[in-house]
Amino acid sequence: MTGTRAADRSPPYTEHVDPSAQFRQLPSVDELARALSNLEARFPRALIVSECRRVLQHARAAIQNKQPVPHDLASRAVAALDALERPSFQRVINATGVILHTNLGRAPLAAAPPAGVYSNLEYDVAAGKRGRRDAHTAALLERLLDAPGLLVNNGAAAVFLALHELARGGEVIVSRGELIEIGDGFRIPDIMARSGARLVEVGTTNQTRIGDYASAIGPETRLLMRVHPSNFRMTGFTGRPTLEELVALGRERGLPVYEDLGSGCLVDLTEWGIDEPTVQASLRSGVDVVSFSGDKLLGGPQAGILAGRANLITQLRRNPMFRALRVDKLTVESMETALRALLLERWDELPVLRMLRQSRAQLELRAAEFLQRYEVQGAVVIPGVSMLGGGSTPEQTLPACLIAFETNPVAMEHCLRQSRPAVIARIEHERLLIDLRTVHPREEAELAAALHQAQIAARA
Repeated sequence: MTGTRAADRSPPYTEHVDPSAQFRQLPSVDELARALSNLEARFPRALIVSECRRVLQHARAAIQNKQPVPHDLASRAVAALDALERPSFQRVINATGVILHTNLGRAPLAAAPPAGVYSNLEYDVAAGKRGRRDAHTAALLERLLDAPGLLVNNGAAAVFLALHELARGGEVIVSRGELIEIGDGFRIPDIMARSGARLVEVGTTNQTRIGDYASAIGPETRLLMRVHPSNFRMTGFTGRPTLEELVALGRERGLPVYEDLGSGCLVDLTEWGIDEPTVQASLRSGVDVVSFSGDKLLGGPQAGILAGRANLITQLRRNPMFRALRVDKLTVESMETALRALLLERWDELPVLRMLRQSRAQLELRAAEFLQRYEVQGAVVIPGVSMLGGGSTPEQTLPACLIAFETNPVAMEHCLRQSRPAVIARIEHERLLIDLRTVHPREEAELAAALHQAQIAARA
């Protein structure tokens, strides 16, 4: 390629090469950009120049730090431009068996909204006038929970809005054992502090009694708060008041009770081996406001949902922060789809519930058929477990049957991640494991093709 002196003459740094000579061997930005002029049909010239400048900056830094200088500066600029053209956001095949995989987007959505169309997001078609965006989910939430509810953009936002409206400038009483971290370094006490509420800790890490709450109530108390430990379990000598006791104390002292449930379970999952409290049970116990996530056990998009007493939900909706924390149209449409499936008990329309309900026997049959249909060699079907993940139901697993590869598991796992779509698997006990629970049947052919290529590459 003409005009790319660095591609031919720029040597790696050694003690015998004068750095100033290496700098002189580098092409100018314009020179390198002219060598890539054939790319101007695909990329704006300004972007080509910018990437050339970036590549040359890295080369100069390498010279200054006495590191090898790449010979193929033009190729590096082309590779950088190619990378910008490829979407970073991409579909992956989740073969880990972790249903709510936080790194893979938690709950897979039931359906994607169509592109390039308008919607009645804030328009009442029947009345011919402006409507409210939460009208699409409000009726479904009320039928599911027998209480009004609203959406904000995530679970932390729901906690913030509840505390900001109901306890700002006052005190919130919380058990010391419930001051949890909810992920990515975000902690309940920090969110409380930003809301303008003052935290009052009661009890100890492992034991909190109703009397601890009662003794802490003072003239500045605005709220009694309970946090469900959805992402951890404490065992041994532990205890905390029942919801009914906390509600009774709140009624006695004229204080609302707020519970952050986290996982957002709206269906009794005990039939499928999962022990997780439901939102409906909390509301029936008399809790005034409950918050929970939309993209965990509910099976919808990322959102925070608040539900409870009508007057309190009205207050929350009128809070100026509600607009700052409101959800977008894609979330509204996806959440409406998920809530309707829950209300109509169409479990198979929600990927999370469809995956969760698969038995070990079903997975064993599916794994055997997969190996036979796609002629996958070098694998065996073994008993194992799947996990819910996503900070839900800690220490609870689902019985499963897994496809196990014992030959070159690390090399195979690396190759699977490089496939398109990428396949994410797990390695345990020096075996590569594929769990079909989290693989949609329509993805099986792609998974098989990726496994065949990974086996070939791992043997090379």
